[in-house]
Amino acid sequence: MSPLSSCPTVVLLTVYRPQPRLTDLVERLYAEMPAGSHVVVVDDGNGPGCQDLFDAVRDLGATVLRHPANLGKGAALKTGFAHVRTTYPRADVVCADADGQHHAADVLRVSELIRPGSIVLGVRRLDQMPMSSRLGNTITGALFRAVTGYPIDDTQTGLRGFSAGLLDWLCTVPGDGFDYEMNMLLDAASAGRPIEAVSIPTRYLDGNSASNFSGVSDSVRVYRPLLRYTAATLTGQKQDRRTAATGG
Repeated sequence: MSPLSSCPTVVLLTVYRPQPRLTDLVERLYAEMPAGSHVVVVDDGNGPGCQDLFDAVRDLGATVLRHPANLGKGAALKTGFAHVRTTYPRADVVCADADGQHHAADVLRVSELIRPGSIVLGVRRLDQMPMSSRLGNTITGALFRAVTGYPIDDTQTGLRGFSAGLLDWLCTVPGDGFDYEMNMLLDAASAGRPIEAVSIPTRYLDGNSASNFSGVSDSVRVYRPLLRYTAATLTGQKQDRRTAATGG
């Protein structure tokens, strides 16, 4: 039996190049989430210089998992999902960014909408994004909508809720970097999984300087599976769409 079998939600934070506000977020999560909720933090290869910060969030009650080297956001998410699947098998999971874009209230809003078998995305308003982010998200969202039929404008959101029954599937989706999140949505669309979107405030702090999305290289990783999926759709090969979505 899980040591916290009645846990309604686990909040999963993957952290690379952490900001001091991480401790504030964990503290607010424990203050505002329902009793029994838990926070799992994945230290994605940050090194000994960040140890004090991770010790602080551990002292607040969070579980801290550590990668000895930076493996990428997708790898960190799957490490977290595997831990939750083993330790809190009945818990739904909400993934959130730890750079200040997502507040405890946003996480709570997403968690309240999770239903068995469902995915809930906390989406930002495109017209409130900086121009560079707005252009990329607009193009990606339009292409995703055209090839999958799912009306999701903000496909790059890091705030995502998953019901407990999806954890096995989440651990099998390929991708170790930012491509993992796109692969996840494409595979969900191919399988006809329900995806719900809920609006959250659009926050970019300090010119989005805390983001670990590295421009061209990460954009290529995001677009590659989407373009494969589009090509399969245009040729009318349904099975190939499912393969393309998972990079197989």
